[in-house]
Amino acid sequence: MKADLNPPIPDPAASPDQPAAGPISVSPGRRVWMRFRGNRRGYWSLLIFLSLFALSLAAELISNDKPLVASYHGQLVFPVLKTYSEKTFNGDFETRADYLDPFIRDQFNKDGNWAIYPINHYSFDTLNYFAKSPNPAPPSSENWLGTDDRGRDVLARLLYGFRVSILFGLALTVTGVLLGMATGAVQGYFAGRTDLFFQRFIEIWSSMPELYLLIIFASIFDPGIGLLLILLSLFGWMGLSDYVRADFLRNRNLEYVQAGRALGLSSGQIIWRHVLPNSMTPVVTFLPFRMSGAILALTSLDFLGLGVPPSTPSLGELLAQGKNNLDAWWIAVATFLVLTVTLLLLTNIGDALRNSLDVRRRG
Repeated sequence: MKADLNPPIPDPAASPDQPAAGPISVSPGRRVWMRFRGNRRGYWSLLIFLSLFALSLAAELISNDKPLVASYHGQLVFPVLKTYSEKTFNGDFETRADYLDPFIRDQFNKDGNWAIYPINHYSFDTLNYFAKSPNPAPPSSENWLGTDDRGRDVLARLLYGFRVSILFGLALTVTGVLLGMATGAVQGYFAGRTDLFFQRFIEIWSSMPELYLLIIFASIFDPGIGLLLILLSLFGWMGLSDYVRADFLRNRNLEYVQAGRALGLSSGQIIWRHVLPNSMTPVVTFLPFRMSGAILALTSLDFLGLGVPPSTPSLGELLAQGKNNLDAWWIAVATFLVLTVTLLLLTNIGDALRNSLDVRRRG
């Protein structure tokens, strides 16, 4: 035998009784997160989107016509949490105090009184009766993005409208995903006549005129977010159901499913514990895109006047105001930028998720 001319060099730091360390194993979930974080565009889009969403959740602390906290004659009051009458601040009426009134503001500027206002002094429904410019007013130091045709602050409407859109998109996405996963799992796992029946039902149901149904129900019932969520959920599950069905049809005949049947597991146990976790790739991948579609659906319906009530802050209602007031360019431009940035961030997140879940990629 020939002697090994290049023997391995022992590690002086390693103990002779301790075996050499092998490659570090990484769990599949951590590997997906590392791939996602490696996609800089998707990772930063996620951080920016979460930051904007967190700001919108704290909208009452950022944009409000009530002080956050105030001291009046040595007593602390919290107008943002409790409603006070005008008489509380030496006024004449029992009505709710208008904290934009110069008289109320003067009360907080004398005798040692003070008040801490939010960054933006307007809420989404605030009408500034003391404005110096006619409505819609252009951007100014008082209204940073101007006002709409009713005198409401555009920045406040955008902030609150963004929150309504995101929460509605999340609710519609979760509802559609749950229904799509349930129907797709039943179709794909049981196949045969069950799959055939569901496929014919989906063909008939998808041919229903969704927009006409929305118009009919909007004329019968009072418009609201709950009604929109129910109606759109009835049609928003079919796209995802096809992908889940295809994955279940592929996985139902694999060895681990047959082993589960041989062990006496019920169909529900096999679906929930074994097949569904291996069929989550299309579900997770399509979440940002489905949320983008939900936001666009709400915006479109609000633009047509079939969405939320007029008193609810809405991006679609602002777009309609921009169309009706072409000279007030700040309304349409600001709303368009908010929508564009939101959909762009969600699209980048969806692309990064799809790439990180692609098993053909290394790393």
